[in-house]
Parts: sequence; C-alpha cells; structure tokens
Amino acid sequence: MLCVVLSSCPPDRADLIARALVQSRVAACVSQVRGAVSTYRWEGAVCQEPETLLLIKTPNERLAACTAALRELHPYRVPEIVVLKADDVAASYLAWARAECDVAEADA
Repeated sequence: MLCVVLSSCPPDRADLIARALVQSRVAACVSQVRGAVSTYRWEGAVCQEPETLLLIKTPNERLAACTAALRELHPYRVPEIVVLKADDVAASYLAWARAECDVAEADA
C-alpha cells in the first residue's frame, strides 16, 4: 500500500524537508505545491500565513519512519501530518516507490 502524507510548511523550509525525506529513503517522492495560504486559529488569534503544501509519497512499510523524520525536520511545534492511504495505486508506481525506499517485496 502507498501512503500520501500531507504537510504544510514555511516556503523557505520546503526544499530542505523534501530533500531530507527522499535522501534518507523514508519517502520516494515529495511534491511541493507552492502558493498555499493557510488560515488557522493559534493561541486565540486567527492567523493567515503563506505555506508550501508537501505531498509525501511513502510505502506503508516506511510510514512510521517517514512521519518521525517529518516531525523532527518540521519547524512547527504542531506540524500538520495527515496520512491518506491509497488502496488503488498503479503497480509500477508502487514498485518504484518501494524500490526507492529500499523496501523488499518480501516486506510488502
């Protein structure tokens, strides 16, 4: 199974987070969607900030390591970490993602 982890971060941290997750093989791919604006309540005030949305693709076998690394890399005290489990993924893409994250077929 493939998981897509959604996380918003400051635009100036997106490249660092994406590269670190892929280099450490806990994510096969991180797509950056720039230009997002998040509106949220924080400590009693309504805030609005520019952010970059990260779409982090990782095999289920690497999900725990991926989210742990994301928590460590993320600058927010309460980072957005939303996991979507994709049960319908092209077999070739899933095989590629597993290979990039060093997941053996026996682990699947």
